[in-house]
Amino acid sequence: MSENTVVLERVGGTAVITLNRPHRRNALDDSIRTGMSAALDAVRRDAGVHAVVLTGAGGHFCAGADLGNGEGEGERGAFVRELLLDHDRWFTDLIDLEKPVIAAVDGFATGAGLSVALAADFIIASDCARFVSSFARVGFIPDLSLLYTLPRRVGLARAKEIVFSAREILPDEALALGLADTVAPAARLREAAVEFAQRFADAPTQVLGMAKRIMNRTFETDRHALAQREATVQGLCAAGRFNAEAMRRFFAKEAPLYAGTQRLF
Repeated sequence: MSENTVVLERVGGTAVITLNRPHRRNALDDSIRTGMSAALDAVRRDAGVHAVVLTGAGGHFCAGADLGNGEGEGERGAFVRELLLDHDRWFTDLIDLEKPVIAAVDGFATGAGLSVALAADFIIASDCARFVSSFARVGFIPDLSLLYTLPRRVGLARAKEIVFSAREILPDEALALGLADTVAPAARLREAAVEFAQRFADAPTQVLGMAKRIMNRTFETDRHALAQREATVQGLCAAGRFNAEAMRRFFAKEAPLYAGTQRLF
């Protein structure tokens, strides 16, 4: 897709999306924007996809936004604003995708690349991963919703420390902070991420997706409003074919459609 700067593959019921600009450490440009939009649309429409792995080619996850070579300084402000708004469209599709998303982070997840990793539901880091909120180094505030997602991952005070320091965070610390959920050897990072994604192969994808959409809005929704959303969505679940068959098997004491999975981490 988009001159192969975004590669979409299927591994069973798992879609693997690879940012494929290794010569630029997979920095986000217009081809990534169009490629990600197309890939996410395809994944959303494919009922056979139960989970998504997002990764980068060439030993790095993503080096953030590709702002070019510094030319055209007089129009830099307008350029950056439009760039962010353009990328926010596919980023919103990613964060709202009603399927589990696993970011497999090798090498650098820097600047907006860290933002992209934080859009995932789960983050698997390689033992070579480096997480950096590098924006302050070049006089920017964090973008692509990092100011929203990072405090929800690590807490407000720790998020401020990460942003203000602009330092590299290594895998063990990322795990301790909750910035990563697990660490795998770089040589088998993709394999580990796909294995993790395949735990959801028999899960009720639409049910998990609706639960994900509600949880993504938990911190800006009061309990009463949340209860109304729960009741509405639960009614949709009760009208679904998965629920009907699962309930029939439950009362018939037959093997369940989805027995759940072992502890994820």
